[in-house]
Amino acid sequence: MLKEKIENLLPLVKSPSRYIGGELNSVVKDKSKIDVRFAFCFPDSYDVGMSHLGMKILYFLKNKRDNFWCERVFAPWLDFEELMRKNNIPLYALESLDPVKEFDFIGFTIQYELCYTNILNMIDLAGLPVKSKDRTDDMPIVVAGGPCVCNPEPLADFIDLFILGEGEEVNLELMDLYAHMKKQRCSKKEFLEAAAEIEGIYVPSFYDVSYNEDGTIQSVTPNNSHASETVRKRIIKDLDSVFYPEDFVVPYCEIVHDRAVVEVLRGCIRGCRFCQAGFIYRPFREKSSDTICRQTRSLCESTGYEEVSLSSLSTSDLTDIEETLTRLSEYTAEEKINLSLPSMRIDRFSRELMEELSRIRRSGLTFAPEAGTQRLRDVINKNITEEEIMRACKIAFEGGYTAVKLYFMLGLPTETDEDIIGIAKLAEKIADLYYNNPGRQKGKHLQISISCATFVPKPFTPFEFEPQATGEEIRRKQKLLLDSIHSRKRVTVSWHNYKVSILEAVLARGDRRLCDAVYEAWKEGCKFDSWDECYDYDKWAEVFERLGTDLSFYAHRARSYDEIAPWQHLDYFVSRDFLVRENKKAHEAGTTPDCRTKCAGCGLSKAMGGACFGKN
Repeated sequence: MLKEKIENLLPLVKSPSRYIGGELNSVVKDKSKIDVRFAFCFPDSYDVGMSHLGMKILYFLKNKRDNFWCERVFAPWLDFEELMRKNNIPLYALESLDPVKEFDFIGFTIQYELCYTNILNMIDLAGLPVKSKDRTDDMPIVVAGGPCVCNPEPLADFIDLFILGEGEEVNLELMDLYAHMKKQRCSKKEFLEAAAEIEGIYVPSFYDVSYNEDGTIQSVTPNNSHASETVRKRIIKDLDSVFYPEDFVVPYCEIVHDRAVVEVLRGCIRGCRFCQAGFIYRPFREKSSDTICRQTRSLCESTGYEEVSLSSLSTSDLTDIEETLTRLSEYTAEEKINLSLPSMRIDRFSRELMEELSRIRRSGLTFAPEAGTQRLRDVINKNITEEEIMRACKIAFEGGYTAVKLYFMLGLPTETDEDIIGIAKLAEKIADLYYNNPGRQKGKHLQISISCATFVPKPFTPFEFEPQATGEEIRRKQKLLLDSIHSRKRVTVSWHNYKVSILEAVLARGDRRLCDAVYEAWKEGCKFDSWDECYDYDKWAEVFERLGTDLSFYAHRARSYDEIAPWQHLDYFVSRDFLVRENKKAHEAGTTPDCRTKCAGCGLSKAMGGACFGKN
């Protein structure tokens, strides 16, 4: 009956293939032979979620087990959600079309703070109470993982347990535990107590938070004997041996990143002080060239994709990058497959690397100087010089490239007007370099695109203590940048909505008192907050005002080094002492070498009882 109701509504919505399943390589199993069912929920549209590598990995990892069945669930777009509610269609999984409230687990991957209201909306669409305390023993366990759970407190009221760190091992341990306890008919509380003893599992209801008179946190203490004072994240030691899928589900419609993806490394050696991923994904680990080439061939052959991307935080930091590209390009050129290399570091861009790239594509190059002056690049520990930027651009121009995209941030700690004007000056220097190149192709004009994001201070970074610039300050900085650019024909500027960044900052460093704000914003109709056409800052502001929540307390306030952070009971292996040292060095414009050059003592090796993994 549910399938028939869904099919009748599909002609009425945009991209109906998002909602019916049946794609190539999707996994369908016999329910009668399954011990544990897992609804893997991505709290955004199908087009975005189907591009996410983590979902691809965990989907096939779980389905490799005969007694587990993992199915995919995405947030329905506004048009289909309206029809679902009008026609009493609950949130369902794509493989079976069964309601997710019939599953054992409902699991969310949380990639971005602006998806929090979508999580509540999906739980509600499933026909379940959105608050964990209101869900009974016969209802699914709601779990969440992903980068945002390094500070899960603004979702503490809604999620039964969080998975910290990398999920390949802990997900199977959790499902094995559930399969065992399900046969014993254990209660939800008994299961959560047992789960809390698994490294990497955080059960928020097992902790109490108290506050000082000034609103800062006084303490976070366990209230259950099964909960430890500190919860450590999980990591995978060997990327060559860890599971990686040989298949991807191939959608019928176009998605954001419609291609095969091969992960080449995890972590980052760089230590940019604004970059949360660079710290929470430590340690740095690489795959071998043999593994990368084998997985590339396997995925391209099983999916039929004509493009493959090498994925990581900094792909050009792969030790054997030139050798790997040479081997891959022989295969991709023969099979007419485009090879994409994102995450390019300016200081690793060489003539040899460009020649390899030119064999497989000819498009614009993207670099991320992040700041317009050397002083500010040193503050953020970008560890690239203007000379290296100009050298990389010169190599690219001599190789025939005519388009460069540059990423910057506004509102960085210690930023001055001179730093903002420096963005415009750097763009002009790059343009002059191109037009003064005697070997450039005549008649070809250069296009420089500047993209500016608003700085958001994030947990587990040296800048977690810093205030975010106010909206008024960001508007002034944007105007100053535009006024400083003299050639609008060859230099274009774009930026993200700073009002989105303010909410992101509030949620990123928020405590569990924000659960009420997330709940009320959802009740007011907020969802798909990361989409410009859906984001309603005024609704959020009204909720904060009604609840007496001070935005400045969370977004625009500097934090002292001895203040207890909402996430301080969660251990991502990077020590707080290190973050404080790095913050102090930032204010002195001092730099720290990358991990491959010299160990900076971040605390990772001490926490793990030995040297970091990878070829550092």
